[in-house]
Amino acid sequence: MKKLTVPRFFITVLMVLVGFTLYSCNDNEGPDIPPVKIENLPGNYKGKLIIVQGNIKREGVKDFKVKKDTISFAEFPISEIVKTVVKDPVKAENAIKTLGKVKYDVKYAAAINTANNVIELTLTPKTMELQIPVDGVNKKTVVEFVSKQKGYYVGLDQTLRYALTAEKITVDGTVVTPYEVIDYNFPFCIKN
Repeated sequence: MKKLTVPRFFITVLMVLVGFTLYSCNDNEGPDIPPVKIENLPGNYKGKLIIVQGNIKREGVKDFKVKKDTISFAEFPISEIVKTVVKDPVKAENAIKTLGKVKYDVKYAAAINTANNVIELTLTPKTMELQIPVDGVNKKTVVEFVSKQKGYYVGLDQTLRYALTAEKITVDGTVVTPYEVIDYNFPFCIKN
């Protein structure tokens, strides 16, 4: 029995040493992931959109275009904005239909973060002006957007992520109070 124990011990030690040797030969860099470039960012995107206002949450999919320094929406989602201004649900729906597609652009500055292989976007959203029709009168509505955090284009999976907040709404020069901010979150957007 002693003859069997000693060879098994040496075989085990030998296997462990061979395992460590093979592991040390392994290239620890992982798969080749090309570095992200600013040129990767522009294009047509489709992304998940989560709109949150207070306890109300709505999800959907939204298309937009990213240009050299601008994120452009051919149809920005305005229903929460209109329903904040027009409390009557029927009148609010009529106003949304009358307004139709609302275009909106968000300016950004891009910088590459090579350590994380991402493009960081510093968003500078402009105010949105709407003429919301109610009872035959247009209410001049100004929505002030902010971006509380940077957006990211992730090189690993080639996705875009960012968020906007409608921080304040003014109707005919009067600030809407009380007002719950409207958050527009784009957690996962891919190129079409």
